[in-house]
Amino acid sequence: MKLDHTQPLEYSTKQNQLNILGFWIFLGAEIMLFATLFASYFTLEDRIGNGPSGGEIFGITPVMIETILLLTSSFTIGLTVNAMRIGNKKAMLTFFVITLLLGLAFLGVEIYEFYHYVHVGAGLQTSAFTAILLTTLGTHGAHVTFGLFWGLFIVSQVKKRGITTETTNKSFIFSLYWHFLDVVWIFIFSFIYLKGMM
Repeated sequence: MKLDHTQPLEYSTKQNQLNILGFWIFLGAEIMLFATLFASYFTLEDRIGNGPSGGEIFGITPVMIETILLLTSSFTIGLTVNAMRIGNKKAMLTFFVITLLLGLAFLGVEIYEFYHYVHVGAGLQTSAFTAILLTTLGTHGAHVTFGLFWGLFIVSQVKKRGITTETTNKSFIFSLYWHFLDVVWIFIFSFIYLKGMM
């Protein structure tokens, strides 16, 4: 395996570069998935039938908590990559675990939010609006859940093997995924919650 010492470790082999390119292509497919969900949401958001509207069920407090948690986790995953690039395994693992804990807290608030929606009569079968709302939020939440398990797997590998070309590549790709989820959340926050509260 030939290393390119002019590149960061996660890019230092041809295979690593191909892995990162492949993941960018995968993120393109993920963008299409969420674009479809957003297009469906914008089409169905006024179809509330006898159910509640967004303005009736959205609460600013849980949404702000979720946003702060996820944006902070985006910052900590950036610190993870920085620590990885300077070869500080302890800092890398610390920031990685903090990122995952923030993601777990986000999920906890989202689960509470879903419970609240169902409790006030905004279930999957209530209206087209509530169905697409819960589908969109649930798809994002499922991605965060997957990310938590994936992140734990990478943390265990870094703990066991250290900072190698393989573990840096996996960690960097994970950081791209996590930043992507944060960008999707900004769209959810802006165009679903804020718009729905107006």
